[in-house]
Amino acid sequence: MKLKDKVAFITGGARGIGEVFAKALVAEGAMAMIADISLEHGEQTAKAIRDAGGRASAVRCDVADDESIDKAVAATISEFGGVDILINNAGKHLTEFGQPVTQLSTEKWREMLDVNVIGLVSCSRACKQTLAARGGGVIVNLASISGFLSNTGYGISKLAVRGLTVALAIELADQGTRVFGIAPGIMDSAAAMGDLAPRLEPLLARQLIKRVGRMEELVPALIFLCSDDSSYMTGETLMIAGGFPTRL
Repeated sequence: MKLKDKVAFITGGARGIGEVFAKALVAEGAMAMIADISLEHGEQTAKAIRDAGGRASAVRCDVADDESIDKAVAATISEFGGVDILINNAGKHLTEFGQPVTQLSTEKWREMLDVNVIGLVSCSRACKQTLAARGGGVIVNLASISGFLSNTGYGISKLAVRGLTVALAIELADQGTRVFGIAPGIMDSAAAMGDLAPRLEPLLARQLIKRVGRMEELVPALIFLCSDDSSYMTGETLMIAGGFPTRL
C-alpha cells in the first residue's frame, strides 16, 4: 500500500470524482475525511468505506466559508491526528457556470469563484500548518480541461486553479509540501452525463480517444501524485482528457 496511515481530507468527497478519489485513497491504506457541504451524503460515503474495511469519517464543510473549513480541518486533526493529503475537489461547474464570460452574471461569477478559487486557497491555508507539522504532504487540486481553453466563466476559474497550483507549489516547497493539479476531460459522473447529454457527440468528436472517460481512470494519476512515486515533481497539472486538446 502506497499511502499506508496517511490522512486524506477530500472536499466534495461525498459523490462523483470526490467519492471515487476517497475510496481509492483508502484502498491504498489512507484514512479519509469526507468533507462535503452535504453531511448526509458524506456520511453515506464514509459508511460505505467503513463497511468495506477502511477508515473514514464525514464532516460538513462549505469551502466558501472559512469558519466551516477551519472546523472541518480541526475535526480531522482531532480524529486522525493531522492531514497528509488535501484533495481540493469541491467545485461549481457544468452548463450553469460554463457560460461566455459576459453572459455569466456577476452574482454567478462570485458564487463560482468563492468555491472554485477562493475555497481552494482557504482549504490550503487551513491545512498548511498540519501538512508542515507532519513533514510536508501533498495537495491535489481538481482543475479541468476547460482551464486550457478558458473561453467560459468556468474555464477561467479552472485556469486560476492551474495558476494557484504553481503558486502554492512555490510557496509551500520549503515545508516539503508538493502541489499538483489534475485536469479531467469529459468523465462519466452522473452530474456531467446528465448535463452534457444533449451536446455530448460533438464534444467527443474533438477528442482523439472518442469516448467518455471513466472516473476510475483518474485514480492511477491520483495515487502516483499522492505517493512517493512523484517525489521529484511539484507544480504540475496533468491532463487526463482523451487527447483533447492536443498542442505543442
